[in-house]
Amino acid sequence: MSILSRLRCITVDVTGTLIAYKGELGDYYCMAAKSAGLPCPDYKRVHEGFKLAYKDMAKKYPCFGFAAKMPNVVWWKTCAGYDYDEETFEKVFRRIYASFGSSAPYAIFPDSQPFLRWLREEGLKVGIISNAEYRYKDVILPALNLNQGSEWDFGVFSGLEGVEKPDPRIYEIALERVGNIAPEEVLHIGDSMRKDYVPAKSVMHD
Repeated sequence: MSILSRLRCITVDVTGTLIAYKGELGDYYCMAAKSAGLPCPDYKRVHEGFKLAYKDMAKKYPCFGFAAKMPNVVWWKTCAGYDYDEETFEKVFRRIYASFGSSAPYAIFPDSQPFLRWLREEGLKVGIISNAEYRYKDVILPALNLNQGSEWDFGVFSGLEGVEKPDPRIYEIALERVGNIAPEEVLHIGDSMRKDYVPAKSVMHD
C-alpha cells in the first residue's frame, strides 16, 4: 500500500516550503527610505537590530502579541526601530509594513500551486500550518494565488491561534480543524526538523 493511499489529509508549512523571501530586509528599508527622500540605512545595523528586536518581542509577546491583544502593527513597529526621528520613522515604517503585507517580498515556488491542487484533486484535505500573522491568511497567500478553497482547505496561523511551532498543540489544532480524520491519516510537510518534523510526528503518528 502506498503512503498516499492511506492518507486523507496533508498539512504544509508556508515560508521555506511553499514560498520564499525575495531579497533582504535591508533592501526594503532602502526602498522605503528612498521613497521618503532619505538615503539607504546601514544594512548590517538594520539586520542586527531587527534580529535582536524580533527575538525579544517573540519572547515577551509570542504569536505576534496574541495573548496581550497587541495590535499587529505595534508588534512589528517595535521590531523595526532605526535611528530616525519619530516622524521620519513613521513614514519609513509604514512603507515597510505595507510591503510585507503584500506579495512583493515573496516568491512562490513553481511547484507549490500545482502540488496543492493535485492533492485536492486526489481527494485529500490540505491544511496550512504557519508561524505567521493574519496577513498571511487574508492578504499574502491570496495575492500569491494560494487561495483557500482552490489550493488549501483550512489554515492554522500562530498569530490567530496563540500557539506556534514547535509547540505540538498547533498540530493538534489542525487535527481538530480537519475533523473526523485519524492522526495516522495525516502527513505534515515542512522545512524544519525542530519546528515541523519532530512536533508533527509526536501528534500525527505513523
